[in-house]
Amino acid sequence: MKISFVIPAYNEEERLPRNLASVLAEIERTGADAEVIVVDNASTDRTSEVARAHDAGVLVIFEPKKGITRARQAGLVASNGELIANIDADTIVPQGWLERVLREFERDPELAALSGPQVYYDLSAFHRALERIFYFFGYVSSLVSHKLFGGGAMLQGGNFIVRREYLERIGGFDTSIEFYGEDTDIGRRVGRIGKVKWTFALPIYASGRRLAKEGVFRTGWRYATNFFSTLASGKPATKDYTDIRSV
Repeated sequence: MKISFVIPAYNEEERLPRNLASVLAEIERTGADAEVIVVDNASTDRTSEVARAHDAGVLVIFEPKKGITRARQAGLVASNGELIANIDADTIVPQGWLERVLREFERDPELAALSGPQVYYDLSAFHRALERIFYFFGYVSSLVSHKLFGGGAMLQGGNFIVRREYLERIGGFDTSIEFYGEDTDIGRRVGRIGKVKWTFALPIYASGRRLAKEGVFRTGWRYATNFFSTLASGKPATKDYTDIRSV
C-alpha cells in the first residue's frame, strides 16, 4: 500500500533538511511505495526553497492561511496514498519506524489509525521522564473515555498515521481548530468508526522547543486541559497559541 507523508512547515528552513533526510532514508531502506508532501504554511523564510532543493521527489504545496489543521488538510487533498502519515517538520523518523507502520496496517485490515509518542531529543532526562508520565495518564484517560463513551482514542500530533478512507469518512481535519486539540479531535472522531491503536513501540524524535520556551508544567497543563476539553465537547478550551518557530 502507498503511504503519503504530509509535513506542515512554517519557517522551518533550519530543521526541515534533517526531517526530510530521515523520511527519505526510511523510504529508501524499506523500498516502500511512498510520497513526501511539504505544506509551506505561509512561511516568510526559505522553507519552500529548502524543501524543493533537498530532493526532487519532494512535492511542495502552499497553504496561505496559517494553522496546523489547514496545512494537514491541504496535504491530505494533495496526496494519493492509502495511508496518510502526519508528522511535523521538526521531527526525525527513526530507523524501523516506516517498517513497523506498514506491518501494523498490513496485518490488521481493520486498523484505522496508528500513533506513538514523541521523544524530545533536545530536553533533559528529567523532562523526558515527565513526558512519559504525561503519556501514561493520557493513555489511561483515553482508554476510560473510549470504554465509557465510545470515543477518545489517543493520537499524538506529529506522529500519527490514518487510513485515507477513514479521514474522508469523517470529513478530514477540522480547520476551525487552530492548534491545541487537533490530534485529540481526529482520534475522537476516527475512534467512533474504526480501530485506533496507540503503541509505545512507535516513537518519533521531536524538538522540545515549545516546552523549553513556555515551561514544561505550563505546557503540559495546556495540553491536558485541551485534551479533556476536546474529548468532552469536540472543541479545545484554548484557541490562541504562541508560535515558537523562528522567523
